Amino acid sequence: MRVLVADDERLLADTVAEGLRRLSMAVDVCYDGDGALERIGVNRYDVAVLDRDMPGHTGDEVCRSIAGSQAGTRVLLLTAAAGIRDRVAGLDLGADDYLTKPFAFAELVARVQALGRRSTPALPPVLAQDGVVLDVARHVATRDGRPLALSPKEFAVLHVLLRAAGQVVSAEELLEQAWDEFADPFTNAVRVTVMTLRKKLGDPAVIHTVPKAGYRLGGAA
Repeated sequence: MRVLVADDERLLADTVAEGLRRLSMAVDVCYDGDGALERIGVNRYDVAVLDRDMPGHTGDEVCRSIAGSQAGTRVLLLTAAAGIRDRVAGLDLGADDYLTKPFAFAELVARVQALGRRSTPALPPVLAQDGVVLDVARHVATRDGRPLALSPKEFAVLHVLLRAAGQVVSAEELLEQAWDEFADPFTNAVRVTVMTLRKKLGDPAVIHTVPKAGYRLGGAA
């Protein structure tokens, strides 16, 4: 899952982003609405977490822009205003969910994960293929019932491959969906992560390289 966090409270934004990254999400961070609009114009996000009261373009304006773009990005608005009218106004802008400050991080995570599952087509909270099971909400992976000790990036790559349901995923797509905006497009991080993930999944091999195309999960090579 790729997430944008935009909040002018830098400590809050950075803390939320770091917590989501530990759960294998690719997270970009900015501290004003102008930066949020710039990133949304360049990257495709599953979820955008927006503070309503940012300088420059407000979170409301960013939310309205996302809702009108038909990009499929789900929006979680953050605000200190807890009144019913405020919540209704936020949802009327096109937001998918609303969370008032201060909030429990566990609740924010649950809401972000729920919004991520509302992509098109909708994805179940547990993905399974060829004996590999990924419980996204609980951040647990197994193969044939055996627990897998995956790093956040390995978990993210496996998530992308499972979402593809046997279709080929290019290295560029993996870099786009499992790494953040600072990833070097010429890095070998994807190849190295796939290699270590294969080792942890064990035999028979379940991730296959498709020459000049990318990687796919499941079936024979």
